Amino acid sequence: MKKIIFILSMMIIFISCKETDNKSTIGVEPKTDSISIINNGNVDFFRYFADKTMRLDYYHSGNATEEHFATDRIVSDGIWSGSRNSLIDALELGPYFFEVIDKESKVLLYSRGFGSVFGEWQTIPEATEVWGTFPESLRFPWPLKPVTVILKKRNNSNTFSTVWTTNIDPSSRQVNPADLVHSEKVFTIAENGPADKKVDMVILGDGYTQAEMEKFRKDASRLSGFLMSSEPFSRFASDFNIRAIETPSPGSGVNKPHHGVFRRTPLTVHYSSFDSERYALTYDNRKIRDVASGVPYDIMVILMNERTYGGGGIYNLYTTVSADNSFAEYIMIHEMGHHIAALADEYYTSSVAYEMPEVKVEPWETNITALFSKDNLKWKDLVEPGTPLPTPWNKESFDKAGYAIQKERDSLRSAMVPETVMEDLFRRQMKEEDEYFSKEQYRSKVGAFEGAGYLSKGLYRSQIDCIMYTRHLVFCKVCSRTIEDVIRQHIN
Repeated sequence: MKKIIFILSMMIIFISCKETDNKSTIGVEPKTDSISIINNGNVDFFRYFADKTMRLDYYHSGNATEEHFATDRIVSDGIWSGSRNSLIDALELGPYFFEVIDKESKVLLYSRGFGSVFGEWQTIPEATEVWGTFPESLRFPWPLKPVTVILKKRNNSNTFSTVWTTNIDPSSRQVNPADLVHSEKVFTIAENGPADKKVDMVILGDGYTQAEMEKFRKDASRLSGFLMSSEPFSRFASDFNIRAIETPSPGSGVNKPHHGVFRRTPLTVHYSSFDSERYALTYDNRKIRDVASGVPYDIMVILMNERTYGGGGIYNLYTTVSADNSFAEYIMIHEMGHHIAALADEYYTSSVAYEMPEVKVEPWETNITALFSKDNLKWKDLVEPGTPLPTPWNKESFDKAGYAIQKERDSLRSAMVPETVMEDLFRRQMKEEDEYFSKEQYRSKVGAFEGAGYLSKGLYRSQIDCIMYTRHLVFCKVCSRTIEDVIRQHIN
């Protein structure tokens, strides 16, 4: 079976690479790293782009050690909602990165970092045994002339190397400039200015019936309102446009395989992603992109009409949230940290599906470090003189309590207890954490506290507590700064 999958995948790659005539949109160049890109800074938008969005849909296939790409289609994705000034991504966050260059002059026109479902799937044990294929998209301003799209991925040294290159001629008959005709109802929560000068958030809902559309609108308003009242988002609340799009389901709730609950919903959001009971994703990229294109959007939130604890967040893809859980506000903010700013998880006592390799290079994420060099600590400007590095804290006792909670949590999940029981456990855990933190000498300081990124040893976080570490609704100073940097890049 694996051999058949491999042959079919290679056939797809071959077909995607072949040019049939001089109007073909796709052509892979053999020496992609040898392209000399001319970066003159942000270009004049209207010299190179029309004011609409091009969406390159493609298939991302492979296993734990290799990956391949094949174009699906190239379509219009509505008006351009991004900045017309900040076209080149100066932050370079994310495990993947793509660049759009003028095919003739090689001038860099646009770039962005991103994460993907495939990129996460590639790190789990399943990827060592089978091949996987996931649909993905790149969105960028509609070019006026032929362009080359270069997709890059971080290598073993955490620098970007090219993994795929394709050419696109916007006048080709293989490119569809027609806009999708939308019939979905749109609910505007906040509108503060033109799309190109604001951060545009679209909120979708899955598992809401037609009779529950009022509930969806209230959930969208409640959770987006909570996000906008939380730091550092509250300082930029007037820089966000927020709209919700209705997609009624035939029944309430979404697919929950671990619970033996199976449903078919419009956006196919499901728990048990990567066989993690609480991880909720959708693999139906085309569907969510088509629905979201009904409004201008930069970031996407998908609310699940569910009480069961769960959610997910992937950089520049989407955030998912179980809207009725007592910790929905925490899930919304925590997962938005992943989605909008590529922040790493700082916890390490919870079970996760990923295979964590030995740390040999400095992580690219802004909020964790291997501390190979104290003098080059990435947030050293925030460390007060006299703060020791690494920064001491009562880790042994804290971890003992944390692992005990995790063991109890796993037991309760296996017993399929009511969600209220799990929520009570989380509240008890938070109370115990507060007691530990209150006694810490450096509890309000920025330093390097060991334990982060799913590893108890070898990785460090900047402060003793952060919403990327516990369920307390506060970002540390480093995470806050990264979020602010991303927002400013959107609104510049």
